[in-house]
Amino acid sequence: MEEQDLVLFEKKGHIAIFTLNRPKAMNAVSAELSERFEALMEEFEKDENLWIGIVTSSHPKTFCAGADLKSVSAGKNIMTSKGGFAGFVHFPRTKPMIAAVDGYALAGGCEIVLTCDMVVASKKAKFGVPEVKRSLVPAAGGMFRLPRKLPEHIANELLLTGDPLPAQRMYDLGFVNVLCEDGKVMEEAMKLAKRVETNAPLAVFEGLLYGSELILHYQAASINLFSLYIARRVAMKTLGVTEEEAWDVSSESMPYLARTEDFREGPRAFIEKRAPRWTGKKKSKL
Repeated sequence: MEEQDLVLFEKKGHIAIFTLNRPKAMNAVSAELSERFEALMEEFEKDENLWIGIVTSSHPKTFCAGADLKSVSAGKNIMTSKGGFAGFVHFPRTKPMIAAVDGYALAGGCEIVLTCDMVVASKKAKFGVPEVKRSLVPAAGGMFRLPRKLPEHIANELLLTGDPLPAQRMYDLGFVNVLCEDGKVMEEAMKLAKRVETNAPLAVFEGLLYGSELILHYQAASINLFSLYIARRVAMKTLGVTEEEAWDVSSESMPYLARTEDFREGPRAFIEKRAPRWTGKKKSKL
């Protein structure tokens, strides 16, 4: 399979669709797949006409099974310099991503989902980090992202037992945004993406950036230690920032947005009683 086929890329309006496409290997992440995904993320970030992304799978039963052990055994580096595992989990993006999961998302596959900002899952989907069953740890973000996105005891259950949880349970816990019938994840993910697409893109990006700024303190405390003890201890905390610091970060967004054309377009469209025509451009023409 050619490298460009390992992750398929499609544009639908302002929505970018990334499809993991190594079905014979259950989308296990190889060095080549990581390089391809990172290159596509670079393209996605640079394209001002793309405002939101969806990552999904071509496999009917598996979203992603994690790292390609054959690639690792061959001495290949499945991490990229910018995006880390899969060229994605550490990529410095500014645009929101939706995971569309219609099967198993395990190990690194679950960590790809954890990297996304919203999750659409079918009833057959399952999420888990079984690394401890092989004397490993989920080092591609799972150590600190699971305790941030799930209640403390549930994060501990996943991290310490290695057993997966079904989509229904994850939906009940607030991890999954939309739970749907099998085979309907892309349809539902597109609906969710279009709800985001109707909003001013730069305001969406700033909202995402604000949340990311807050968790940097949390990540700094946990990622360097890679300790289950630390991950468990900091779960469901205040992310290590005071309310004053949070306000400081938040207050930076409005002056930035005020310099853009979309900042004026929102009120103008409201006054003219029409749908706004967003540009998503970072610099105002005025």
